[in-house]
Amino acid sequence: MDDALQRLLETERRAEELSRQASDEKDRAIEDALAETRREDAQFQARIPELHATFLDKATLRAERTVGELRKRYDERHSQIRQQAEEHEAAAVQAAFKLITDPTR
Repeated sequence: MDDALQRLLETERRAEELSRQASDEKDRAIEDALAETRREDAQFQARIPELHATFLDKATLRAERTVGELRKRYDERHSQIRQQAEEHEAAAVQAAFKLITDPTR
């Protein structure tokens, strides 16, 4: 009986040791994961200015392209209006002259 009790106590001691080792391994794994997460977060934080600059550059290019397109459309429309004004200028002068010179109106 004494021998069986000794084996049982030894088995319990080994089980506790294995449990402690597993707990230590789990703690190390958690610490490693946290350290890796901190490293990755630091790398991401360090890249934020670069990401922001890239985004800003792309937004600036899009804005410049849009402004260029708007200028082109404005210039085209301005030319059309100028052309129409020139085409109707003679008729407008004649109509104004008639209004001024026709006493019945």
